[in-house]
Amino acid sequence: MAKRSALCAIDTPVPSARTLIEHAYAQLRDDIVTGQLVPGEKLRVEHLKARYGVSAGTLREAITRLASDALVVTEGQRGFRVAPIATEDLEDITSLRVQIETTALRLSIRAGGAPWRQRVEQAYAAISAEEPIAPGRRRLWEQLNVRFHEALLSGHDSPWTLRVLRQLSRHTERYRGFAMALPGAVRNVHAEHTEIFHYALAGQDARAALALEAHIRTTPDLLIQALRAGRVSLPGSGERVSS
Repeated sequence: MAKRSALCAIDTPVPSARTLIEHAYAQLRDDIVTGQLVPGEKLRVEHLKARYGVSAGTLREAITRLASDALVVTEGQRGFRVAPIATEDLEDITSLRVQIETTALRLSIRAGGAPWRQRVEQAYAAISAEEPIAPGRRRLWEQLNVRFHEALLSGHDSPWTLRVLRQLSRHTERYRGFAMALPGAVRNVHAEHTEIFHYALAGQDARAALALEAHIRTTPDLLIQALRAGRVSLPGSGERVSS
C-alpha cells in the first residue's frame, strides 16, 4: 500500500512555480477588476497568501505583474496598494480606447471575409443569449463581451492592437461595475451591440465606428453624470464631480 501511495504521488502532476504565479495573477486581477479588492486597498502579502493559497514569494511575483498592468501601485518600501480610480483616468482610458478600437473596427470590416463574419455572428449570438445580465452571471457576460469586441476586430490581424485593448478593457471594467449598479440607470446594451453588429456585417464601416464610439462612451457618461448629481462616489477616493 505504501508503494502504491508513493506511485500515486509521483504520478500526480505538481504545478510549476510559473503556473502558480499565473494562477495567482489571474485571481488577483479578477478580484481587482470586479471590486472584490477595493481601489486604494493595501495588499498585505502575509494576509493574502492564505486567501489565494500560494507562498509569499509567488504572491509578490503576481502583484509585481499587476503593477506592470497599472492595476497595482507600489509604495516604495511600504508595499503595494490596489490602483485608485478617478474620473480623469476614466476619461483618458475612454478617449484612447475610442481612437484605437474604432480605427481597428473599420480596418477589420474592410478586410474581413467569411471566417470573420462567422466569428462575429457566433460571438454576437453568445452574448445575446446572456441579455439581460442575470444575477451572478456578470463574470460570464464580461468574458462574452470581450469575445464579441475582439471578434469584431479580428478581420484585421494586429496582435498588438488586441494586447493594448485588452489592458484598456480591464481598466474600463473596473468602472463599468459602478455604472451598471447605478440606481435608475437606463441602458440597453443589447441594442447597442445589435446596432454595431448589423452595421459591421453590412460593411458600413463609418456607421459601425460611430455606433461603437457611442457604445464605449456610454459607461463614463453615465458614471460622471451620477457623480455630478451626488448619487455615487468612487471607492477609495471619496471623489464627487461638481457641476
